[in-house]
Amino acid sequence: MKIYFVRHGHPDYKKDCLTELGHKQAAAAAERLRDSGIERIYASTHGRALETAAYTAKILGLEVIPCDFIREIGWGPTGETPLPANGHPWTMSKNHVLNGETLADMNWRTNEDYVNNQAVDRIKIVTDGLDAWLASLGYVREGEYYRVTGEEVCKTVAMFSHGGASIAALTHMFNVPFPQACEALCMHFTAVTVVELSGEVGALAYPHLYLYDGMYLVNEK
Repeated sequence: MKIYFVRHGHPDYKKDCLTELGHKQAAAAAERLRDSGIERIYASTHGRALETAAYTAKILGLEVIPCDFIREIGWGPTGETPLPANGHPWTMSKNHVLNGETLADMNWRTNEDYVNNQAVDRIKIVTDGLDAWLASLGYVREGEYYRVTGEEVCKTVAMFSHGGASIAALTHMFNVPFPQACEALCMHFTAVTVVELSGEVGALAYPHLYLYDGMYLVNEK
């Protein structure tokens, strides 16, 4: 099974919708995905993701299936104790680099920058929901891998979401620390990340990342 993770187009975050540029990007992404063999389209319930997905759905004659679990992550202190950069994950990961601190700690959730950060709970919603979603498609999480439990419901699906939520999903699938991926991955608007899960029924599978593509997009000016 192939999963096309697609970030939404250029947004008006306050109104939670696409800008004029975002609509052009979404249309360009839809053309790029026209011949990808997508059989089912899912999207975050944020307006900017749904609007982006609608372009591809129209071209392919498919409906958009809304998913709450893949909504964008939030951040900020869970209590009164302040956090560096108000807990913004990308700023904090950059600060780790500037300070010469590791980004590769799998126990990053216990780091003082995250232990009281709303992002941790939000990321868990994404990862728990992701596993439930993958299980419905025939891949059940088992330790660091996925057990193939049945025939693939679809051979190719698309998930339209967000930079942070997509990174949370990918780091879970690949067992990579979230702060490390925040610094390493740069997902432009409507960039496409393709993940493949395969294997015989009953076997364990590990995902393969075989395309990370944002080069065809309408450029942001």
